[in-house]
Amino acid sequence: MTKKITLNMITCRSIFQGVGMEAGKTSQKYFNACSIIEMHPEDMKKLGIWKNTNVRVSSSVGSIVVKAVEPRELLVPGLCHIPMGPWANRIVPAYTFSTGEPCFKGFDVEIEPAINEPILSAIDVVKDACGLPIK
Repeated sequence: MTKKITLNMITCRSIFQGVGMEAGKTSQKYFNACSIIEMHPEDMKKLGIWKNTNVRVSSSVGSIVVKAVEPRELLVPGLCHIPMGPWANRIVPAYTFSTGEPCFKGFDVEIEPAINEPILSAIDVVKDACGLPIK
């Protein structure tokens, strides 16, 4: 049986994402900066994983495989972070609460190990979201 935990998700810009954007959204720098989920080490322990393990992150609207990493800044147990970008967009609920912008913070996600599942490139994430074949 696969172990799963539920955490509260936030997504926002990061300095590392900005550096990656300068290199281009199809660059390795952007991929490394944005195809991650920052989790507190206590939450990784509850999930039974080590840092740099691939995990599947699922919300009420979708799921995506990303790499679990320790936070670069303060992140309390129970809270996780994916930088804004194609990977985060696959799980952000579209409901806007009449603001015209989706709620990028404060929604529940379920996380489970996905050790043998690949992390899709930015282009493949978009293709998958559009229902196009991935090579």
